Amino acid sequence: MKIVILTTFALTAFAFNSILCRMALATGEIDAASFTVIRLISGTAMLAALLLATGKTRSIAKSGNWTSAFFLFAYAIAFSFAYMGLTTGTGALILFGCVQLTMFGVSLYRSVRPSALEWVGLVVAFGGLIYLVLPGLAAPPLVSAVLMAAAGIAWGFYTLRGKGSEDAIADTAGNFVRSVPMVFAAGLVFISTFQLSVRGIILAILSGTIASGIGYSVWYSALRHLTPTRAGVLQLSVPIIAAAGGVLLLAETASWRLLIAAALILGGIALAITKK
Repeated sequence: MKIVILTTFALTAFAFNSILCRMALATGEIDAASFTVIRLISGTAMLAALLLATGKTRSIAKSGNWTSAFFLFAYAIAFSFAYMGLTTGTGALILFGCVQLTMFGVSLYRSVRPSALEWVGLVVAFGGLIYLVLPGLAAPPLVSAVLMAAAGIAWGFYTLRGKGSEDAIADTAGNFVRSVPMVFAAGLVFISTFQLSVRGIILAILSGTIASGIGYSVWYSALRHLTPTRAGVLQLSVPIIAAAGGVLLLAETASWRLLIAAALILGGIALAITKK
């Protein structure tokens, strides 16, 4: 039950990252570079506060690593800029499709062969995701699509590298701290495009502190109990959670297509994680 709760919270946090980013960027409340800078810095501050509360601040320097920090930064910056030119559905399809393919490919490379049931679950879940977004899918801008694909690949590798984490909060904090100089450098490159508003800053802070800082720490904790294939398939549920959040928070319409796709994706996930 603990793993179910941790995994559910983490996946919900991932969905809210998409919702918060869409709310901020689609209305021009903030630019992509500023959103990423504030998101990672506020996430770092939240994690430092959590470690301070537990008396583990000295562990930050010894936790995390530069490679994981790079994948975290690459995901965050590519994610923000990609959503400047993609709709939510298109972005979700590209992002989590690439996450799944990355983790699935690495599993095969490492000879972690999925079972027949996991194969069926993968096909059903991914088919449901395509059914959800493909009928209304227009050809996405090439640059934005490539950026979102890069974000998905980076997040896939970041997830895989978190598999062996023994202290989720400390490792996530270490990765966030190491990503700060990277995001500062990116901010300097795009400083001329900065566009800020109070609402945009608040949305970026919420994305960094709750949806990213705490969400990623919880995800690292859950990863210790998930195979790479199951972790990848589970993340296919994020677009469904995001769509539900859109209905509740953004007044979007829930269609039969959405309900059918949700049944396919969640049903596929159930097959993938059910033991023989």
